[in-house]
Amino acid sequence: MSCRWGTELWDQFDNLEKHTHWGIEFVERYTKFVKERSEIEISYAKQIRNLSKKYQPKKNSREEDEYKYTSCRAFLMTLNELNDYAGQHEVIAENLTTHIICELTRYIQELKAERKSHFHDGRRAQQHIENSWKQLESSKRRFERDCKEADRAQQYFDKIDADINVTKADVEKARQQAQLKHQVAEDSKNEYLTYLQKFNKEQNEHYYSLIPHIFQKIQEMEEKRIEKVGESMKTYAEVNRKVLPIVSKCLDGMTNAAASIEPTMVSSLVVESFKSGFEPPGDVEVEDYSLSMRRTVSESSYLNSRGEGKPSRSNSRGKLWPFKRNKGSGPEDCSHLPPEQRRKKLQAKINDINKELQKEVDQRDALTKMKDVYVKNPHMGDPDSVDPRLEEIGQDIDKLELDSRKYEAWLLEVETRLAEKSDPHRRQSGLYDSNATTPVNNNCAPVNRESPDGSYTEDHSTEHHLKSRSTDFDDDFDDEDPLPTIGTCKSLYPFEGQNEGTISMAEGELLYVIEEDKGDGWTRVRRNEDEEGYVPTSYIKVFFDTNAKGAMTYI
Repeated sequence: MSCRWGTELWDQFDNLEKHTHWGIEFVERYTKFVKERSEIEISYAKQIRNLSKKYQPKKNSREEDEYKYTSCRAFLMTLNELNDYAGQHEVIAENLTTHIICELTRYIQELKAERKSHFHDGRRAQQHIENSWKQLESSKRRFERDCKEADRAQQYFDKIDADINVTKADVEKARQQAQLKHQVAEDSKNEYLTYLQKFNKEQNEHYYSLIPHIFQKIQEMEEKRIEKVGESMKTYAEVNRKVLPIVSKCLDGMTNAAASIEPTMVSSLVVESFKSGFEPPGDVEVEDYSLSMRRTVSESSYLNSRGEGKPSRSNSRGKLWPFKRNKGSGPEDCSHLPPEQRRKKLQAKINDINKELQKEVDQRDALTKMKDVYVKNPHMGDPDSVDPRLEEIGQDIDKLELDSRKYEAWLLEVETRLAEKSDPHRRQSGLYDSNATTPVNNNCAPVNRESPDGSYTEDHSTEHHLKSRSTDFDDDFDDEDPLPTIGTCKSLYPFEGQNEGTISMAEGELLYVIEEDKGDGWTRVRRNEDEEGYVPTSYIKVFFDTNAKGAMTYI
């Protein structure tokens, strides 16, 4: 439907002025809405980024180590995707500002100027027609007044002319005055007709040409304003739609991150992280008190007889381990760790050293090239100035290479021992006697036991326990005959018996077993008649002599 404000709203100048003012206010209100939406997007993106940053793993922290697990890596991928997701909201805010807020702000200024110009022209046209009307009214009133004066002058002349007492001179004077008034009235009439013709022409031009033209421009301005708002609203939607593919990719990335979680791999990593390399403890033998055979006085029986008895065997499982873990950083060779953990730690240390070594080598090569350039081009620098740094780097490289060889030797040692433990034929060679011995696996090694390579710190409470045990035994049984041999054992690892009541042994050494492990993790052995003591049960492979007298007594 076609409509023209100039012809249909010719008399609604004031209402059009109010309507166009409201239109500009509407554009300003919509611009403010978009601006606030942009601020919300920026704030939201900032909060999302802070949230992502908050849960990112801290460098050189325990959390960083956790991200070797697929679930933790998936969470990290989700955080990264969330960070990109926040970036898209920043893009929305940026595009809203650039394509809508800035554009509409500039357009509002132009719209205000254009509106002001159109209504200025309209007011000027209105003022002109009003002035023309005033001139017409003024000429009309003057014409009316002159006509009345001419009529009065004519009546006065007629009255004087009829009076016989009036002189001829007075009559002539009255006649001239009447003629003058008639002439003035005639001039006023001509002037009035001229103004009337002029006003009608100007009024026709005002309402049929000038005002329609001005109102048509105002109409076009308003339609353009509405179109501009519509385009801005469309842009608003497109700005949001434009980021949807990237947002979708972020969400797909989160989905893929979730799909990358592999529970079995996590389980394998848990094994790799915490595997000690020890074997599980063997079965606990029954302690048969019903046998009538003379029981060798042991720590448990002796202490129980004195009323100082330690907990029963069923309650002593927590005491199977006579060592405690160092709370410090441990020795340089990582010997305080279980075999598997020691191997991993040494390998990681070697990798770090190799990386540092490569950096130093690269730096040395770069300085060597720089020195060559200085030698060929003395004006660029002094070659001797590089020598102190080269010498320093050379010393660092020598130190790193020495450390690398040292750690590689330790790694080779632990790998060799692990290989020996994993090879059943190698472990059992030389340990069987088909005629006299029965192999018994006494490698009791609880989960948290320290490394069996002779490097663990021993528990002081255990030292005191061993001392008291050995002392009591020696005090009460000095005159008794030596304990009978109940089997043999072969040491799997070297052990330095530095505590009272213990005995040292070398790796692979054969010893006689004279008292079985009572549940505290120690076995009593003898090397010869004058040399006997306790050794860690997990350090030896025991073979009991089934024919030995009293063999079952020491269960």
